[in-house]
Amino acid sequence: MVNDPISDLIIRIKNASRVGKSFVALPHSKLKASVADTLHKAGFVGEVSKEGKGVKKTLIVEILYKKDGSPRIMDVKRISKPGRRLYKSVKHIFPVRYGKGASIFSTPKGILTDVEARKERVGGEELFKIW
Repeated sequence: MVNDPISDLIIRIKNASRVGKSFVALPHSKLKASVADTLHKAGFVGEVSKEGKGVKKTLIVEILYKKDGSPRIMDVKRISKPGRRLYKSVKHIFPVRYGKGASIFSTPKGILTDVEARKERVGGEELFKIW
């Protein structure tokens, strides 16, 4: 059993992109699906789909690569962990890597990137940074 499903999700995606996989399959949950959809909207992963029914549901995430063949995701950094939750107000949300990356936040309006959180004027728990 995994104690931190968000870390499991982002590390599986990062490792799959590093070895050249075209997709990664994960156990499904609503939180993982929401984070994967946010990463898809931000352009870090391709299509996100669900397969199976009931307890056997899996989440299929397509991995994206640049034109030169390098992975779209260079690195990820988990910020808020189960042992230490970190929250930010909207005035303390800044761009990641000069706008080349994104911070993913869990807010009252759902899972949002840093750009969307500033636009919606809402803060929340900073889950991780990706670039």
